[in-house]
Amino acid sequence: MKRRRMIWIAAAVVILAAGATLVTAVPALPDRRSEVPTTRVIRGPLKLTVYATGELRAGRTASLMAPMAGGTLRIVRLLTTGTPVKAGDVVFEIDPSDQEFALQQAKSEFAEAEQQIIKIKADTAVQAAEDQVALLTARYDVRRGELDTAANDLIGAIDAKKNVLTLEEARHRLTQLEEDVTSRSATNEAALAVVVEQRNKAQIAIQRAQTIIDSMVVKAAFDGIVSVKENRDAAGNFGYWGMVLPEYRAGDTTFSGRAIADVIESGRMEVRAKINETDRDNLQTGQTARVQSDALAGEEFTVKVGALSAVAARGNFWEVTAVRQFDVTFPFVGNPDPRLKAGSSVRLVIDGREIPNAVQVPRQSVFEKSGKTFVYLQNGERFERKDVKVTNSTESRAAVDGLNEGDVIALVDPEVAAKRSKPSSTAPVPAGAGPTT
Repeated sequence: MKRRRMIWIAAAVVILAAGATLVTAVPALPDRRSEVPTTRVIRGPLKLTVYATGELRAGRTASLMAPMAGGTLRIVRLLTTGTPVKAGDVVFEIDPSDQEFALQQAKSEFAEAEQQIIKIKADTAVQAAEDQVALLTARYDVRRGELDTAANDLIGAIDAKKNVLTLEEARHRLTQLEEDVTSRSATNEAALAVVVEQRNKAQIAIQRAQTIIDSMVVKAAFDGIVSVKENRDAAGNFGYWGMVLPEYRAGDTTFSGRAIADVIESGRMEVRAKINETDRDNLQTGQTARVQSDALAGEEFTVKVGALSAVAARGNFWEVTAVRQFDVTFPFVGNPDPRLKAGSSVRLVIDGREIPNAVQVPRQSVFEKSGKTFVYLQNGERFERKDVKVTNSTESRAAVDGLNEGDVIALVDPEVAAKRSKPSSTAPVPAGAGPTT
């Protein structure tokens, strides 16, 4: 028992000795840490790599619409979404019954006008022949009256007077007949022109009805995949935010000019993305970029920087941002993988140029206010505001002018850090610091 007690006493002495040794050997930890995180300005190569999120889109997309036929139209045949089609394949058909009736009616009017034209021409020919006979008779009567009048010296006064009156009457009848012939000829020509115009109108109606009937069979202009549109008339022009509408299908009614389906080209594809204004300057046409898709994990595809928009993209009501964005297209190098589907999202890594010997800092250490960019430079125990010029930037780094290699700058606004510190804190007080944006 006495031996066990001695062992416990010896163990306690060893533990106390070890604790005293640790207390004297390990330096005291600081009672506080700096409230303002800092970093040093470095000089070195800066790779202007741009990261973005894009969307796969077909090289061409053709929107197929219902023909301009007027009134309601009924779909009698429609391919479903995802159906592959070749150029010239029928995508959907519209019931042509109304237009076929209009075509038959126009053909009937055309045939009736043709018969009327034939009748008018025949009547005009008969009337012309009769008028010629009447004119010949009238001219003969005038000539005979002139001969009778020439012999008035050889006959009595009464007979001579009768011959003069007969001649005047024959001449008046000839004049009246010539006027009537001219008037009837103009009337017949006008009647013929009216019927000809009716025939032309009927012919135009035939052509229009036939064109509409032909347009009711809508075909694909190139090889692709069918994507059927939502039937916005299914709810009777009533809807609300977030309402799910069904796609068009055979048997639905629609109106002229409605977009029924799209044909998305399957042979060509490109990536379209919106690039921030600060990153757009790092892109040049022809630069190589890598594409990664969540649908094909672990695989990368190569694209090139294509068309760079010169105008900032217009944002919508739900995307209010102070940073302007530009549309950029990225065509694939070679044929795209057939497993890639249009409409899916992809990640882009664009290999930009490299700037050697760039004086660079973390992007978060650069502040902006009133159109000026600046950093907080440490001077002893204080931080002073230092205006700089950002020449290039990436997602995490910025190349600047106005700083020297080795300078210490703040990663956050020192004034904000001081306000958040404890009352007992003795953090450096910033000089010239102000609110930043």
